[in-house]
Amino acid sequence: MHESNTVIRGMLLMTACMAVLPCMDAIAKYMAVVEGMSPAQVTFYRFFFQLVATLPLLVTLNGRDFLRAKRPFANLLRGVLHGAASLLFFVAVKYMPLADVFAIYFVEPFMLTALSALFLGEKVGWRRWLAIVIGFGGAMIVIQPSYAIFGWTALLPVLCAFLFAIYMFLNRAIGDADPPLTMQTLAGFGGTLFMGMALLVGNAAAGSDFAPSLPHSWRALGLLLLLGALSGYLHLLVVRAFRMAPLSVLAPFQYFEIISATALGYLLFSDFPEPSKWLGIVIIVGSGLFILWRERVRAQEAAKR
Repeated sequence: MHESNTVIRGMLLMTACMAVLPCMDAIAKYMAVVEGMSPAQVTFYRFFFQLVATLPLLVTLNGRDFLRAKRPFANLLRGVLHGAASLLFFVAVKYMPLADVFAIYFVEPFMLTALSALFLGEKVGWRRWLAIVIGFGGAMIVIQPSYAIFGWTALLPVLCAFLFAIYMFLNRAIGDADPPLTMQTLAGFGGTLFMGMALLVGNAAAGSDFAPSLPHSWRALGLLLLLGALSGYLHLLVVRAFRMAPLSVLAPFQYFEIISATALGYLLFSDFPEPSKWLGIVIIVGSGLFILWRERVRAQEAAKR
């Protein structure tokens, strides 16, 4: 298959993942607001049940060598970074509307594109930079984050974005050293261990947002199992997408998360988007579609050579 076609497939796969990933954050908000479970405990279950979902498949495929990896510490570090980023995000969505948190979080594609250009030498043309800037502007139109309203909580998605940008950077930097399933399972170990320690330390120091607890109902248990399965397999597909296309190409497609986040916020928590939010969504979608169109043009030009 031509390299340009592979890139387009990676873009489409990334778009599909970004459309579904906010379901995880909606579950986390539901567990905190409705079920009364602390964000730290929800984050722990996310990574624990991610292991439950991916480990049996890994053992089936690899047998006794199921944890053999060429870069085990890098993959464990991915899990720690992902765990810390998820914790910050889940604390934020407990107190803020989903769309607000995502709007602030979308400084992450800027960070990711900068990392890819500085450390991986990926070429980022002016059109792609412009599309990223326009998409970011659309995210800010969706919600104008206000420090005066949310206080320090409004800064949590920014720190989350920084940690997640490094996590996504490692997805690309590690490359094909280990199979995606091995990477994701080891990341599950890293995230589970990190969140176990965070619960122990945070419960004593930070109070209710780190309180340990068990699911109060079968519905809560089912939602946590779904959260872990979505985490394991969707991020498995994200790793796959990053093996098909450069970081700088895929970064703008993370903006598509705002669409699902806005819809879920309305359906589940009655956060009705204002007209300006819909304008922002159109701008976000347009920036991603522009990148897709540019890649198709490049693929056609390459095919003619």
